[in-house]
Amino acid sequence: MPTTNLNDLLADRAEEHGDATAFTSQGRTLTFHALHDRARKVAGALHAAGVQPADRVAYLGANRPEFFELLFGAARAGAVTVGVNWRLTPREIQDVLSDAGARVLILTEEYQDHVDQIRGALPQLAETLVIGHDVPNPYVAWRDARDPADSPEYAAGRDDVALQVYTSGTTGRSKGAMLTHGNLASIMDESSALLEFDTDAVGLCCLPVFHISGAGMGLFGVYAGCNTVVTDQADPVSILDAVEEHRLTHLLLVPALIQFILDVPDLESRDVSSVEWIVYGGSPIAPDVLRRALEAFPGTKFMQAYGLSETAGGCVFLMPEDHDPGHPQRLESAGKPLASCRLRIVDPETLEDLPAGQVGEVWIASPQVMAGYWNKPDATEEAIVEGGWFRSGDAGSIDGGGYLSIRDRVKDMIVSGGENIYPAEVEAALIEHPDVADIAIVGIPSERWGETVLALVVPVSGATIEADELIAWSRKRLAHYKCPTRVEVTDELPRTPTGKIRKNVLREPYWAGHDRRVG
Repeated sequence: MPTTNLNDLLADRAEEHGDATAFTSQGRTLTFHALHDRARKVAGALHAAGVQPADRVAYLGANRPEFFELLFGAARAGAVTVGVNWRLTPREIQDVLSDAGARVLILTEEYQDHVDQIRGALPQLAETLVIGHDVPNPYVAWRDARDPADSPEYAAGRDDVALQVYTSGTTGRSKGAMLTHGNLASIMDESSALLEFDTDAVGLCCLPVFHISGAGMGLFGVYAGCNTVVTDQADPVSILDAVEEHRLTHLLLVPALIQFILDVPDLESRDVSSVEWIVYGGSPIAPDVLRRALEAFPGTKFMQAYGLSETAGGCVFLMPEDHDPGHPQRLESAGKPLASCRLRIVDPETLEDLPAGQVGEVWIASPQVMAGYWNKPDATEEAIVEGGWFRSGDAGSIDGGGYLSIRDRVKDMIVSGGENIYPAEVEAALIEHPDVADIAIVGIPSERWGETVLALVVPVSGATIEADELIAWSRKRLAHYKCPTRVEVTDELPRTPTGKIRKNVLREPYWAGHDRRVG
């Protein structure tokens, strides 16, 4: 039966799988019955704090099961959970909490300092609760002071907002994407079967819960009635430790993490036989990385997911059967849309549909598309147009077989001498160079061409990158106008917590002093 809302979902799972483990974290387990009990307590505590339906409540902190207690408890009270990026500065955290109008903030103790610096600028906060030992305003005491039997029970509809996810904010201030109960139910209903999530699965929630990937992984586990291991350590050694200790079956990673796992010195001696699925997103996987991953995880199914915060996560998937290193052109695609999802490729200037093979903006129509951006009607109107089509801001094309390929963000497109260059295409070619470990392509000012192509390269350990040689190498694989005219070597590339390269940070030094940031 299709999921209606988060409240009914958890109540059903508590009845069906009450004594089974819902979450494991830091050596402790939480059953579905206990999760349901705690969510009801949280709902009562929120109600006592004056939280009304549609009010925002926030979570700032490391991945903990308490995030899901808040998510389900807030939903039961009719409130909306807001995940706050813990990598932000205190002032940026203040901006998010102010924008959301958060009435209650729950945080893990390591971010107490940040909140102390901004608390006076957040008069709308009625309660600030801390998860930790020997802390002021302890969350556990606040939660457990309520009787679950006295919990309010808001009758949430599919159009009610449940989760507010702030976009990465790599350009300008972050926007709060409002995800409804229906958005979340849609992805759980359709994707769980695709991923073979069932009661025997054991998932890993290691990506941050302030992002849809982290929050979504926990929701998938509740939907399936299975155990989800929650960890705030998204490093390769910790992931392998968790695989062995908990016999994980489902991993959701970014491609960079897969590559880091492959570089762990003792990987060959690790027991990874339990892993049935590795789902990755954020970018395609390089053929050499896939080849190595298939060797390291024999029998594991690999699947690429393409989606955005605004689509509640993945709505286009590249299935395991398409992960053949012998056909790298298929690996460059993001896959095909879910049955409920429709795609268009649209000229961003004329707004006309483009034929197969031509690059334009990817438009998405799906029950997963957000309700809009919180407090930003103009941005919502610009992003969601007539017919419910969401303008993704991604540049892509669809081939004759229906496979979507993402070329880049529309805003990241480089215009050099009147030619459009999509950095992702150049990156995909150069990452195959044996001495290149990581790469970012950005446009920088050029008096002659308006913009020209800069390659920022992280070399493989022990390798030396020669600019002329790399440029010559690229010219054998790409049209000359797409190739870098300049190469710079760096130790690492700045990334968001979800693994996306922060290209605005890379561009900034080159465009400083220019009125226009494009050529």
